[in-house]
Amino acid sequence: MSYSTKYVGLDVSKSKIAVAIAEEGRQEPRYWGTIDHTKEAVRKLMERLRTAEDIVLEVCYEAGPTGYALYRWLLEMGISCTVVAPSLIPKRSGDRVKTDKRDALRLAQLFRAGELVSVYTPTPEDEALRDLVRAREDAKEDLNRHKQRLGKFLLRYQLADPKGSNPWTHAYEEWLDTVKFEDDCQRLTSHTQAPLIQALQALRGVAVLTATTLASEICNISRFPSPSAFMSYCGLVPSESSSGNSQWRGRITKAGNAHLRRILVEAAWSYRYSPIVARKMRERTTGLPPEVQLISWTAQNRLHKKYKNMLRMGKHKGTIAAAIARELAGFVWAIAKEMEKTQQPKDAA
Repeated sequence: MSYSTKYVGLDVSKSKIAVAIAEEGRQEPRYWGTIDHTKEAVRKLMERLRTAEDIVLEVCYEAGPTGYALYRWLLEMGISCTVVAPSLIPKRSGDRVKTDKRDALRLAQLFRAGELVSVYTPTPEDEALRDLVRAREDAKEDLNRHKQRLGKFLLRYQLADPKGSNPWTHAYEEWLDTVKFEDDCQRLTSHTQAPLIQALQALRGVAVLTATTLASEICNISRFPSPSAFMSYCGLVPSESSSGNSQWRGRITKAGNAHLRRILVEAAWSYRYSPIVARKMRERTTGLPPEVQLISWTAQNRLHKKYKNMLRMGKHKGTIAAAIARELAGFVWAIAKEMEKTQQPKDAA
């Protein structure tokens, strides 16, 4: 039996979904209309589009704030679905008109042509851990903003601790509790990623929160076939412009996961210090596989040496941190692959 494929582009918003269809061949895609953003409405749409057994549906939509619920609904219905990276969708020069209809038609057309790039879709469990870590980051950012606002408020009224305590120390917070105004207006529990989180803490500069962030964003290391692929995903590889025999490399691309990039750059600064296994690191590495401990010690020696060499060459410290972070990503990949191997026999059993 020969099959006919329909390529379906969905422009998804909070309450509505715009639908466009591109048949096999060269004919222009057609706009189908809009449906409610509900599971039942999506099911009815798929039934109407799949009018015969020889019709195959290929559905795509852009990754966005609506998450992966639609993707999982379609999988339950036996429909192939691809979640597309918005930043990698080709755009026509000079096209400044953007509507739900035009976006859906463009998605269907590009999907049929094979010009769209998919994103990794995490499992519900991995997505839940990622949301937890990102929520903590948001809360931390909110806390810092509140501290800055309060600090500026106290400055406007020329209020300061008479004892001269540093801001946000215990003594400073005790002083804050004594400030009065006359005007009233004025641990992470168990998780499937726990072994990886523990193993990543063998790396210098990676404690439990950093390790949890790494694990929640990586989800499954198998989707990165090599360390360089993971480095690229983190946006830590240098940009490149080549023409003929000339080749130019510039700053890092930053075209990747910003959470991973930020956390790796922060950890990279730890490697300016000489290699050592201090008490806290000994506690974190106790019980880990010897291979993981060897990777950790190799990382300390290699990355510290790289830091010193680049510093000697007169490189800017920000450039050095980015270079260290890139190689640190390779060691993160190596540990994750090592833990994947140790988990395979348990999973098979």
